[in-house]
Amino acid sequence: MQKVITGIQQVGVGVANIHEAFAWYRKHFGMDIKIFDDESTAELMLPHTDGMPRIRHAILAMNLQGGGGFEIWQHKGFEPKDAKFELLLGDLGIYITKLKSSDIHETYRTYLEKGLNILGEMQQDPAGNAHFFVKDPFNNIFQVIEEKTIFKPQKSANGGICGCTIGVSDIDRSMKLYAGILGYNAVVYDKHEVFGDLAELPAGNMSCRRVLLKHSKIRIGPFSALYGPTQIELVQVEGRKPQRIFENRIWGEKGFIHLCFDIVGMDALRKECLENGYPFTVDSSNSFDMGEAAGHFSYIEDPDGTLIEFVETHRVPIIKKLGWYINLKDRKTVKRLPNWMVSTLAWKRVKD
Repeated sequence: MQKVITGIQQVGVGVANIHEAFAWYRKHFGMDIKIFDDESTAELMLPHTDGMPRIRHAILAMNLQGGGGFEIWQHKGFEPKDAKFELLLGDLGIYITKLKSSDIHETYRTYLEKGLNILGEMQQDPAGNAHFFVKDPFNNIFQVIEEKTIFKPQKSANGGICGCTIGVSDIDRSMKLYAGILGYNAVVYDKHEVFGDLAELPAGNMSCRRVLLKHSKIRIGPFSALYGPTQIELVQVEGRKPQRIFENRIWGEKGFIHLCFDIVGMDALRKECLENGYPFTVDSSNSFDMGEAAGHFSYIEDPDGTLIEFVETHRVPIIKKLGWYINLKDRKTVKRLPNWMVSTLAWKRVKD
């Protein structure tokens, strides 16, 4: 089957206390749909865990307004570490995760009322799009951007994940992956200056090159209506040598640990990645269970070592007791699933 990138499934978020983090993201970001909750040993991630299997607890949480989810991770065999240095704009890796809002001014007002840690005022990016930054209690920075597409209206002030800002050492080199293999081939802007809308970020007053990428084609695939449009922003800083965000740390420690795409056609994708110099570093080779959910997953590294995950979803549980699952493993089409079927994920909502 051809390679199809359905959308951003999730961003991995390493935390020290998974229950505390899930409760906070549920309350403040509306990430209240628990797709899976799995505690087991990550035996296949050895290239990224110092060659040792690691016991971990993972929860995949989503927001039915649409967008990707949070794969919240906690190592169980040791205390996960923060970076030993302050993370600065342009450091290599996932620096910011983007959240979608259908009404950004209302979201901003709601966050103010909740007392969330908003970094500065509402700003405009180089294309004139309104946005603002907010930091969670776990030292992760999120950018809220306006994106009108909604899968299913919810009470939360925002939707799910619609992209990331990634620090790279050479944007032109990185474009081969992000604009090529991942399909972010539409350049919204490519600017080189000191950006006023980044001033509230650590090192946000330094000159950098900043490229915002979108996909020119509407994504297709089973869950593409849920994930919706996404974007990737690449930042290359000047005047200092950027550090790797996960320098001397392993996958799953604190922070944004990976960017995951839901895909169809893993065999075709494996071949394309290999031919372009991005061989899979991890490949589950067949169906791999994540508690009640299952799929085929793989990883590559971008030119600076940032982890990109691919998941070909095989099974999503809806009501386990009744044996009701969304089964995709033997599906022969890349058409979208009916909205009513995807909407049954609402039955997995965690209510406070």
